[in-house]
Amino acid sequence: MLGAIGVVFGDIGTSPLYALKESFIGPHPLAVDRLHIFGVLSLIFWSLMLIVTVKYVLVAMRAHNRGEGGSFALLALVSRHLGQSRWSGTLVVLGVLAASMFYGDAMLTPAISVLSAVEGLTVVEAELEPLVLPIAVAILVALFLIQARGTARVGALFGPIVLVYLATLAILGVSNIAAHPEILGILSPYWALEFFLYDTQLAFLAMGSVFLAVTGAETLYADMGHFGRKAVGLSWLSVAYPCLMLNYMGQGALLLGTPEAVQNPFYLMAPEWARLPLVFISTAATIIASQAVISGAFSVTHQAVQLGFLPRLRTLHTSEKAAGQIYIPAVNWGLLAMVLALVLGFGESTRLASAYGISVVGTMLITTLMLGFLVFKVWHWNRWLAAGTIGLFLLVDGTYFASNITKIPDGGWFPLAVASVLFTVLTTWATGRRLMRARLEEASIPLPVFIKSAAATTYRVRNTAVFMSASPDSIPSALLHNLKHNQVLHERVLILTVLVEEVPYIALENRLEVHDAGHGFYRVVLHYGFMEEVDIPRELAMIDSIGAPFDMMTASFFLGRQKLVASPDKPGMPLWRERLFAWMSKSSESAMESFKIPTNRVVELGSQVQI
Repeated sequence: MLGAIGVVFGDIGTSPLYALKESFIGPHPLAVDRLHIFGVLSLIFWSLMLIVTVKYVLVAMRAHNRGEGGSFALLALVSRHLGQSRWSGTLVVLGVLAASMFYGDAMLTPAISVLSAVEGLTVVEAELEPLVLPIAVAILVALFLIQARGTARVGALFGPIVLVYLATLAILGVSNIAAHPEILGILSPYWALEFFLYDTQLAFLAMGSVFLAVTGAETLYADMGHFGRKAVGLSWLSVAYPCLMLNYMGQGALLLGTPEAVQNPFYLMAPEWARLPLVFISTAATIIASQAVISGAFSVTHQAVQLGFLPRLRTLHTSEKAAGQIYIPAVNWGLLAMVLALVLGFGESTRLASAYGISVVGTMLITTLMLGFLVFKVWHWNRWLAAGTIGLFLLVDGTYFASNITKIPDGGWFPLAVASVLFTVLTTWATGRRLMRARLEEASIPLPVFIKSAAATTYRVRNTAVFMSASPDSIPSALLHNLKHNQVLHERVLILTVLVEEVPYIALENRLEVHDAGHGFYRVVLHYGFMEEVDIPRELAMIDSIGAPFDMMTASFFLGRQKLVASPDKPGMPLWRERLFAWMSKSSESAMESFKIPTNRVVELGSQVQI
């Protein structure tokens, strides 16, 4: 539970820094009076209850893929049960779209969280305002620079720091509630309803800012695999939710007595002597929140690579014990560039808040749609129960999505633009791989036919040759090229296929398959989960059924290296997408590095493929 508090609740825990303030002074300002204070806080309380507690803790966390949560895990879970049905294409599009929107969140969370925390300096001393941007930029640069060192040591501090931060939220809230105990009335949904009845249009627009209190809820689901459903659920219900609501009610109590405090109610709740320490602890909490979402971006990218939506990227493991702690340089520096552009471009958290939220609510809406497939098609819930549950989630998510759309001109366009670009990249790679495999299979020969025609007549040399193949049943192009030019076959030929399954992990006893195809040919299939790292030398060392022990020092790995040529004559993708796919393929990490094959054991054979 302590670990979950440190990693999972960093994002949603920093929402009090800006959520209530933006609801009153954001793009659609509200009068700071009793009705609006009670109405906004009631909306916050019931949104956290319905979205986080009911939807994610009670329902979504039951939809785990062998312990793992998140968009890709949910997509793989539903797809595995439904198989190839008429809904398969729709599910893939939804899953990829959710992942694309996550990256917009990964860029905005560090920017708005750190900037809003550092802006507390202006509450301590107004003359410090010119230092806000430089300090925020310095913190963000330092945060991304340390990613390569890993988070194992820093992670041990996350839980206690966030726990102290949440306790501080609760203490500040209680001290202000004591002056206006009537603020506890916001727990009644009456005030949210009264707010809508009083001014429906303004209340609807205000939901775009109220939603900022819920950002980070998707993290609970995505990080479930690290700590378990029970730890995340209990720590939310017993610690995070009560502390957050006490703080929100404390801010509301402050505004009841001091409406002018709306400029920054979070910091003005604290006595003057405590504001500077509060800036420090809040900044620490925002750094942790940013760390969680950055680590999440690495994890989502790794899953996308394994599931075939991105080319192989250089991935470094930063922990000898925790397989999930990885560092992807390309993602790290890309995120840093976009985060700095956001901070310098928008300049203040109030303006950033207009861009924040739309990608998060979009992801939540997609999660609800995929949960709908799950409860109807896989879990086979009672139709009325399923319709009522998913209908409630769609009503809440849909209303928030509609409200957030109004923020597009004020900055909401940014995460949508990011999601559009990434959706194009992910789908282009997935489609391009399918087209390339189809082209290669056109020229391939079934393994039995090849063995019958070539095995007996070709000169054989000593030792073992390993040929990588997308299909275990056909001959890879590298083998055909090697035979054509060198006119020899090795004593033992392994046709090796790596399959990434739609589960996060594969048991070791199910990892390796070896089939004797005759005449010294063997089909070898390695099975991996989408959360696992491929290590071919480690797995092949377990082979003992190919006539001799597998010896890495005498084996030769033949890898095909295709040069892709975009062709306007062949049906497939538009020419610009074919060129994008060719560029991505050229920029991807080689199979040799990705699969940990020693460079001195590899022979690469090139060929051209038109797509």
